[in-house]
Amino acid sequence: MSQLAPPQTDDEIRAYLDGLGLEGMIDLHVHFMPDNVQQKVWGFFDRLPEMGEPAWLINYRYSDEQRVAILREIGVTAFSTLNYAHRPGMAAWLNDYSKAFAAQYDDAIHSATFFPEPGVEDMVGQVLEDGAQIFKIHIQVGAFSAMDPMLASSWQLVASAGVPVVIHCGNGPHEGEFTGPGPIFELAEKYPDLVLVVAHAGLPEYEQFAELARRAPNVYLDTTMVGTGYMEQVAPLPQGYLETMSQLSDKIVLGTDFPTIPHSYSHQLEVLHNWGLGDDWMRKVLWHNPHKLLKN
Repeated sequence: MSQLAPPQTDDEIRAYLDGLGLEGMIDLHVHFMPDNVQQKVWGFFDRLPEMGEPAWLINYRYSDEQRVAILREIGVTAFSTLNYAHRPGMAAWLNDYSKAFAAQYDDAIHSATFFPEPGVEDMVGQVLEDGAQIFKIHIQVGAFSAMDPMLASSWQLVASAGVPVVIHCGNGPHEGEFTGPGPIFELAEKYPDLVLVVAHAGLPEYEQFAELARRAPNVYLDTTMVGTGYMEQVAPLPQGYLETMSQLSDKIVLGTDFPTIPHSYSHQLEVLHNWGLGDDWMRKVLWHNPHKLLKN
């Protein structure tokens, strides 16, 4: 059991990291998007009460520059800028934005995305050549199968490069036509070298995706929104899940969904700390595991 007190505000995060003996933390699930895309995403969350869902009050609705400054201030030394395509022709200009963003901010992880469309293999090859360090795929928003034949050669390219893919593939918080564990089990089996980071730990199918992480050496889970006050209303953790998280200590990486979160950044860290899995577990999740993935 840790002797540290968890951070309850963002101002307390730096001291918490110091207490863990960490120079910072690496967040693999952060979004920076072109402004027109970002405003549409925020607009969707603003309308959740109209859909009968709990209100989602976005806590970091600031400019790119302000949000980068916030991340730096609280000790995030590397962060992704995950964009994701939901129609043909979109991935290329999102990738251009992400490449330029990474060139502007040294601590931004060069992120990229792809979509099942003609020319996708050439595009993936180019962004890998350009130095992409992480990909984002959103199965629910993109409304395509991970096993779409048009993606076969792209998955192989990414697998061969050892570049991780953050993939939103669970049935929560909204189910899609192609979401759920089945296709991702198939994907991991077909491409065993493919490094997959299952976003939100695959909620609400927590246990199924944890089982995949146990079986597949290159499948990881990210912590994004898991166990937070909001998500416990929508997809609460199953009984015994913390033991699973303990057993998978080498397969869990920090993710937060910053900036589109209905709580402080510190709340995610407080939740993870209060699971009581120990300081070594926190050090792995906040630093060592994501650092390892980015060094592949």
